[in-house]
Amino acid sequence: MKAIQINNISLNYGKVSALKDISFEVECGELFGLIGPDGAGKTSLFRILTTLLLADSGTATVDGFDVVKNYKQIRNRVGYMPGRFSLYQDLTIEENLTFFATVFGTTIQENYHLIKDIYQQIEPFKKRRAGQLSGGMKQKLALSCALIHKPSVLFLDEPTTGVDPVSRKEFWDMLKNLKAQGITILVSTPYMDEASMCDRIAFIQNGNILSINSPEKIISDFPHKIYAVEAENNYEILLRLRQNPAVRSVFSFGDSLHVIFNDDSRHSALDAESPRARGLRVKPAMTNRNKGIAGQARNDGIQFKQIQPTIEDCFMSLLNE
Repeated sequence: MKAIQINNISLNYGKVSALKDISFEVECGELFGLIGPDGAGKTSLFRILTTLLLADSGTATVDGFDVVKNYKQIRNRVGYMPGRFSLYQDLTIEENLTFFATVFGTTIQENYHLIKDIYQQIEPFKKRRAGQLSGGMKQKLALSCALIHKPSVLFLDEPTTGVDPVSRKEFWDMLKNLKAQGITILVSTPYMDEASMCDRIAFIQNGNILSINSPEKIISDFPHKIYAVEAENNYEILLRLRQNPAVRSVFSFGDSLHVIFNDDSRHSALDAESPRARGLRVKPAMTNRNKGIAGQARNDGIQFKQIQPTIEDCFMSLLNE
């Protein structure tokens, strides 16, 4: 039995299609990531799977229970942490946790072992009101409340949005520990760097699933050579490369540009044997062989080198297909 099974789910908000014939499965005990920008359809799918929203068509099951017919059973078996902090701001940490434990007919003491590693980090502040907590502490409290009834499946909707880098790392360490306890986790995020921490990921954009696989497999299957371009005026080069018919895609990535060509074999200026591919500075006028891209730079020097693709490169390439 699959922990989560989604079959041809579609959802419309008036004339806007939020989800378009979505289908995929999540294995029991898997840490599965739903990766995509804001407005891609992640939250709508989460709300359907947690029985808070009805799809227009298609079916879905969680732990073997249908999200429409067996919504009561699902609500007792899942934990849900929405993207927006939704606990009671005027209650203390301890009061919020006690409330959610009581709703599910349990106590903090009974399931303390589930939240111990997380709750111990905020327990010294248990008398502090939730509205006065930092972003990282709010996320830890929300996760504790989602776990207090011992769910078999955990839904986390963009749990690290707006959280500092240290708290983000701590949060993902906590998710790995929960996975080790056999809890199935479906997590959404707009951060591409978090994708590598999942067992498998699904890219979603405009309500469509673009690709599903392990992060390692997605990267290894990337079909194009990709080059990093660095110069003193990256923006000028970005505009010129986007006008070049030989360029398949180019976008900013930190302090460099990532470039993919329509036909790698035809662009000897970026061949692995050329000086630029080895990361050396080359002036545009040096050789005819190298003038193809560098000649557009209007710069006294430019750096080219072939690089390994990242998850973000794979996602951006899928958007252009």
